[in-house]
Formats: sequence, C-alpha cells, structure tokens
Amino acid sequence: MTNDMTKGNPTKLLLSFTFPMLIGNIFQQIYSLVDTVIVGKYLGADALAGIGSIGSVMFLITCLIVGLNNGAGIIIAQCFGAANYNQLKKAVTSMIYITGILTLIMTISGRLLVSVFLKILGIPDEIVGYASAYLQIMIVFIIGNMAYNAAGAILRNVGDSKTPLYALIVASIVNIVLDLVFILRFDLGIAGAAYATIIAQCLSALICIVHLFRKRRELHIDGLQKVPDKNMIVLIIKTGLPSAFQSGAISLGGLSVQRLINSYGEAAIAAHTAAGKLDMVAIQFIVSIGTSMSVFTGQNMGGQNFDRIREGLRATLRLMMIAAISIAIFVLCFKGNIMRLFLDAQTEQAAIGIGETYLSIIGIAYIIAGIMQSYQNLIRGAGDVNICMVAGLSELSARILFAYLLSHLIGITGIWLATPISWGCGCIIPVVRYYTGKWKSKGLVQKEV
Repeated sequence: MTNDMTKGNPTKLLLSFTFPMLIGNIFQQIYSLVDTVIVGKYLGADALAGIGSIGSVMFLITCLIVGLNNGAGIIIAQCFGAANYNQLKKAVTSMIYITGILTLIMTISGRLLVSVFLKILGIPDEIVGYASAYLQIMIVFIIGNMAYNAAGAILRNVGDSKTPLYALIVASIVNIVLDLVFILRFDLGIAGAAYATIIAQCLSALICIVHLFRKRRELHIDGLQKVPDKNMIVLIIKTGLPSAFQSGAISLGGLSVQRLINSYGEAAIAAHTAAGKLDMVAIQFIVSIGTSMSVFTGQNMGGQNFDRIREGLRATLRLMMIAAISIAIFVLCFKGNIMRLFLDAQTEQAAIGIGETYLSIIGIAYIIAGIMQSYQNLIRGAGDVNICMVAGLSELSARILFAYLLSHLIGITGIWLATPISWGCGCIIPVVRYYTGKWKSKGLVQKEV
C-alpha cells in the first residue's frame, strides 16, 4: 500500500511511515546483532573481533550501488509526488539495470581485493583468519543484500514501508535459526554466521521482489520498459553519484578509523564491535525518522509544496528530540548489561570497560545526530545532493582529524569523542543551506501534464 505524503497531518504521516521502516531497520541490524552475540559467546572474542574488523570494507564495496539507489529513490519519490507515472516507470527500469550490472562488477572486484583490504586495515595476526573467511563469503554472495536494498528503496519511495518490514521479520527469524544450526550443530564456525546472513538477505530480497511484481499496478509501475531510458540513467547517475561518492569517502574514512582502533589490540576491537552493534540498532530510530523526512520532502517537492515541507521539518525535529533523549537514557542506564550480553564478564573485562565508555559518549551524542539527520534528509529529498555530499565530507574530515588528534592526546577515548564532534560539523552546512532557501530550486521532476 502506497502512502501519499502530499496531504494529511505531517506528524501522523511521518510516524505511520517511520514505524514500519524503523522496525524493519532494527530487524536488519538483528542480522549482524545475532551473529555478534552467537559468535562472541560460542566462538570467542577473537572471532568477534574478526567480524567487526571488516565492517567498513563491506560498506565500501556496497556504497556505490546503495548511493545510486538513493539517487533513484529521490527521483521515484518526486515522480510519485508529481503523479508523473511515466517517468516513475523509467526510473524503476533504469534502477534495476544499474543495480544488476554494478552488483556483478563489485562482486568480482571485491573478491579479488580481499587480501588488499586486510592489509590496509592492519588486522592483528590472531584474527586475520576469521576476518578473511567471513569477508570472502559475504562478498561472493552480496547479490542478496543489493537486491533487497534496490527493491526496498523502490517500495519505500512510493510510500510502502511495510513490505520491507515484513520481509525483514521473516528473514531475521530465519537468520537466528540458521546461526544456531550452522554454528552449534554443524560446527561451521565463522563461515556458518556468514552463510546464515546471506540466506536471510536473499530471502528478504525475494519477498520484496515478488511483492513488486504482484502489486505493479497499485504502485503505478506496471508496464515497465524492457530497455532502460538513457536520459533517466544519466539523471540517476547525476543524482546518485554525489551520494555514492559521499558514502565511499565515509567508508574509506571508516577504514582509516578502524585501522586506528585495530592498533589498540583485540580488546579494543571486540569492544568496538560489540558496542557498535548496539549503536547500529539505536541509531536506526534517528535514521528512520530522517529517511521519512527525505521521502516526505521528495513527494512534496514534486508538487512544489514548500510550506508543507517546513511543517514536516518541524514535526521531524520534535520526533528526533524525543527519540534521541529516550535512547540516551536507555543506553546510559543499561550500558554494562548490554556489553555483558556480547562478552563474557569473567574473561573480557577490559573489552567491556572500553565498550561502556564508547556507549556513554555515543548515547549523549544522538541528540546532535537527530538535528543533523533532519536537515540533511530535507536537503537530500529536495534533490540538492551536491550540498549533502559536501556536508557528508565535512563530517568525515572532522571524524578522521579528531580521531587521530584526540587519540594521540587522551588514548582510545579520543576516537569515541570524534564521532559527536564530527556530527556537529555535519550539521552546519545543511542547516545554513535550508535557511538560504536555495534547495527549493533543486526539484528533479515536473508534474505530468
């Protein structure tokens, strides 16, 4: 079922769209969360550190496709808001072709560069075997992840946030079951965790794709072209490349910061992996509300409803503050219990202590993240993608600069402090851009006559 955000109460619309997507995003994080808990408890801290040490590599490999999907998603949302269904079909067709071709390229190139990535990260010898085994499997079968992201982006940008949720609920249950079966019963070790995640991702993609085919008429994408439109491909690339470049730069920055963390040893890596999994779940509240604002803006840009976009921003900021403060209270109250869920309290005290410090800092910083996500996603939904890229790069630069500077001065805690500082830097450009009003001229689609 589509969700038309060009009319109705903005707060209610944002909430009705956010909740299914939020739950879906949380279930998506459960893939890696379950892996982390089971691997940490049954395979040990070294295996856990092995998985955690290559997360930024996977993000780097997928960022180009995800960035272009984001670009296509902005176009799809604006086409839907403008009721320009002819252009909508062209956008969906082109998106499918682009995703398929780039997935093949990334699979081959990623597989060939595994050893290069591991050397760049400077992974300790004790965990490099775990990291290599997990990374190779995830790259070879990356198609499930990419197919889900593409199909999910199409559905969300025409207002359907429920189908991706249902897909992820089913996939998450399958992932949990297969994790236990592959690791505990068949003794597949870290490879079992990878295979469980891959199968779950493919299942979630299949559910979304089947829904797209069954509901083509309702989603206004019936009668898709067999050959992509060249002009639409150019528009998707033009719109998506800044996002892809931003994501790629952030992932390279992540590699740099991860290398810095790796230099502090296995306890630091395990702590960052465990605490980072909770962070990834908690931040989904912020990300989901922000994504809703992007879709809301995109649909209303199609109709040039600028006053309505301002109403949406005010509603988004209120929701962000409620979510950020609630998350901060929860994380600060239960940080010790959370870390002990992932790591053995008797043998991993050092890692638990490092993780608690990380959670204390990041928990309070969610308020800054909420403000940043609100303004960035409004600018992104409007189609002002180059400004979003600049804002993202400023955030990245600040994160790397302060991580290395502060870690040199106060140790590993400086790395954690660099994140809220970088989020603050990421706020400046989109906030200024919003109040100049220049984003209003960045619409990508006109109403169909």
